[in-house]
Parts: sequence; structure tokens; C-alpha cells
Amino acid sequence: MNTLTLTADTPNERLDQFLARSVEGLTRSSAQRLIESGMVEQVGKKLKKNARLEVGDEIRLTLPDPEPLDVVAQNIPLDIVYEDADVVVVNKPVGMVVHPAAGHPDGTLVNALLYHCGTSLSGINGTLRPGIVHRIDRDTSGLIIVAKNDAAHLSLAEQLQDHTLARTYECVTVGHLKEDSGTVDAPISRSASDRKKMAVVAGGKRAVTHWRVLERYNGYTRVECQLETGRTHQIRVHMAYIHHPLLGDTVYGSKKPYPGLAGQCLHAKKLRFLHPSTHELVEVECPLPAYFTAVTEKLKSQSF
Repeated sequence: MNTLTLTADTPNERLDQFLARSVEGLTRSSAQRLIESGMVEQVGKKLKKNARLEVGDEIRLTLPDPEPLDVVAQNIPLDIVYEDADVVVVNKPVGMVVHPAAGHPDGTLVNALLYHCGTSLSGINGTLRPGIVHRIDRDTSGLIIVAKNDAAHLSLAEQLQDHTLARTYECVTVGHLKEDSGTVDAPISRSASDRKKMAVVAGGKRAVTHWRVLERYNGYTRVECQLETGRTHQIRVHMAYIHHPLLGDTVYGSKKPYPGLAGQCLHAKKLRFLHPSTHELVEVECPLPAYFTAVTEKLKSQSF
């Protein structure tokens, strides 16, 4: 354990803001997690993240030691689109889970990354998710960016929050979207009726998806989606909310699977971010996978 004693120097500042400003490499969200886990106190008193500080208040912050990694490295082929000393961008195939969890102890992207990168992965997201800055669903294909060190992870996490890290997806939706483009701005949270699902819920976390029609078929539409926020299942929930669920999505759309699809027809096609070390703009893109193009070719042949 590493314990720091910090002295507040700004009147009426929130505790989480003060910690993020005072400790290099500590984001506000990371500070909030430390506060919630009881790692921050003032003269023996536990504090809340929104506690207000006065000049001269002494705050004791305990940083936990890194936990030993308990995930096995596995020699699983990876489609690497971009890599340097700080980040690696992988084109994840359909069916691959991002990190170990109940029912998926191995065979995940993390298992493959541990074999490929060794110990060169950030530890901020814990022992089961080393290097993982954001996730995509098991049955969603496409680009995911991974941090090789804590500094890169903190930079990318901040870019997710301020939208500097831009993610563009392509999908096929059921039905005809009347407009050529639009925005869904609707809060998302856990569904009250099914805790395994997400839903548009009043009082949920703000979620914004910008969409643009790319191609129209007979009863279906190929759409590009730009994420402004990154909530769980955001595109799937938002498109279902406007009555155009993703083709093949048996959770938020039809319960009947679509032939040729393992799940929803959704592909993370583009990533744009500022490099954590050089601060130069990096843009990466991967082609649509075979399953996606096979579906669109089939829909084209049936069009009008």
C-alpha cells in the first residue's frame, strides 16, 4: 500500500476533483472508485466523492498495490490493425469475448493479448481486464483499442470522456429509416423488467448516438453510427428504441435468428484518437467482415 497525505489549496472544491488534479495519472473516475472503496479519509473519517474541501484540509489517500494477475496467456491469433509501444488496436472477430467472466474463463481477447504483449498491458482496469479501455459485445465485430501502459490507459480514458476518441460503427437495421440521418439522445440504464438487458430509462446515464443512412434495401437499411457516449449495448438499445432494431439482434429485436448471423449485424469499423505520447491524430479503419458483406449482398439481391 502507498499512502499519500495531501493538503487542499482551493476553497469549496469537490474531493474527487481535488484528487484527480493533485495526483498525476489519477482520473476523476478512478478517484471516485478509491473514495467509494474507503481509501480516502480525513482525520480518520471516511469521505464521499462530492465532499467539499476547505483550504488546509489534510486528506489521506491510500493507493492499493497491484493485484497478481490470474489469467492465463493463450496463443490465439489476433488481427492487429495498429501497434506501437503504447497501444494496440485489434480487429475482434464475432464470437470472441473481450475479457474473462463467468462462463468464459479463457479464449478471450485478454487471454490472447497476454500472450502477444506479455506484461506490457496497463493494470488500471484490474486483473481480469488488463489493458482494456473500452469493450464491444461478443457478437459485435471490429476495432477495439488496448493500452500497453497506465499512462496510455489514462490518456485514452480521458479521451473517451471528452469524445476525442471517436468510434464509428456500421450496422444493418430492420425497416426503412425515413430520414437520411439523425440523432438519438436518450438515457440508458438497466432494464427494470430484465436485469440482463439495458433500456432507455428516465434518469439513466445520458447516451447519444448519431446515425446516417448508407444504403437502403427491401425492408432493411445499412447505417453508420457515431457514438458520442459509450453505454452498454448503446447502438442496439437506441436503434430498437426508434423501432429499427439491428438485424439478427435476438435480445432487442426479433427472437428469431437471422440466417448467416451469429448475433446482431454490427461492426466497429473506425477509430480516431490522439496518440497518448505524441498527441498526434491516429485514424484506423478495418474492412467489413465476410459475414456482414454476405448479408448485405443477399439483401441487395432481394431489393425492390
